[in-house]
Amino acid sequence: MARTDTIMAKPPSFETSLRGRRLLRGWSQEELARASGLSRAGVSAIEIGRLVPSAAAALALAAALGCRVEDLFRLRAAAPPAVAWAWPPEREPCRYWEADLDGPKRFPVEPTVAGALPHDGVFESGRFRKRDDDADDGPRTLILAGCDPAAGLLAAELARTADVRLIPLPRSSRAALAMLGRGLVHVAGAHLARAGEPDGNAGAVREALGAGYRLVRAARWEEGIVTAPSASPSSIGEALRSNLRWVGREAGSGARQCLDELFDGRRPPRRLASDHRGVAEAVRQGWADAGVCLRLAGEEAGLGFLPVRREDYDLCFPERFEEDVRIQALLRALRSPAYRRLLGELPGYDGAETGALRTVD
Repeated sequence: MARTDTIMAKPPSFETSLRGRRLLRGWSQEELARASGLSRAGVSAIEIGRLVPSAAAALALAAALGCRVEDLFRLRAAAPPAVAWAWPPEREPCRYWEADLDGPKRFPVEPTVAGALPHDGVFESGRFRKRDDDADDGPRTLILAGCDPAAGLLAAELARTADVRLIPLPRSSRAALAMLGRGLVHVAGAHLARAGEPDGNAGAVREALGAGYRLVRAARWEEGIVTAPSASPSSIGEALRSNLRWVGREAGSGARQCLDELFDGRRPPRRLASDHRGVAEAVRQGWADAGVCLRLAGEEAGLGFLPVRREDYDLCFPERFEEDVRIQALLRALRSPAYRRLLGELPGYDGAETGALRTVD
């Protein structure tokens, strides 16, 4: 390929995300060079800003990486661009994580399903202070929103097998899908199938986001009513007829949907918990007598459990992310026999279909 690139003695007037896009594919500079028809030295020089690509070279790189030229190159702004927060921090100083998500984004640190995770830096007085100036964790970080209390096991598997850092943010199913639609996460977890609707998760994704998404089975799990030892109803019917104090979940969660079906028009509880373990903890502490959550959370808390149904919990991601090295690592981890066996040993979990992939059209 003929080139009209020039070596610059001064800093170039453009900025490039070429290195980050290359790393998202899991490619070396040599592999990108072969795919684009450029030399490896040329790719390296463009990445560090010493070589201004010609129009032909820029088009070839964009085609090889499956993106637009403007996704790879932009003119250097006269002033530093605004910080790409996924959402604004509520207070300062604020610890943050960095991840590549259609460009670099910073995420205010919050509690995760996997516990406290190391932060990448601190934002204070309008300035960012990286914890390690040499670290670049964005290309290997995967942001997931969902409610699976066992997501820490998946995070450990990804770290062990692929050096991918999973940050599992606790969100209800519909909140997670909304974040995915707004481009704030890579993956959203959902369990929104109603009784008798085996296609419920795909339908919920179709309704919330439209076509162009993929669903991968994360688990099949058991959801039901947890009860305090002092209540101990012998059946679901008895639990619903008894004068029990219930704790619920927010609208948009799979557990709330299940409880609404059980209540059949009755007013939902005023006391709300933020996740499955929160429901179990409210009952364990005596703030409520009953609530709907996963068997895993109930058994961890030492509570009684009345099974209501088995549900499919699926992870949703855009089709355009499928070749991302992090999504490929996620799929391999879910399909790993060792991980599926570990998942199947959890109370109420079934890993037989874990890793199965389907398209939402």
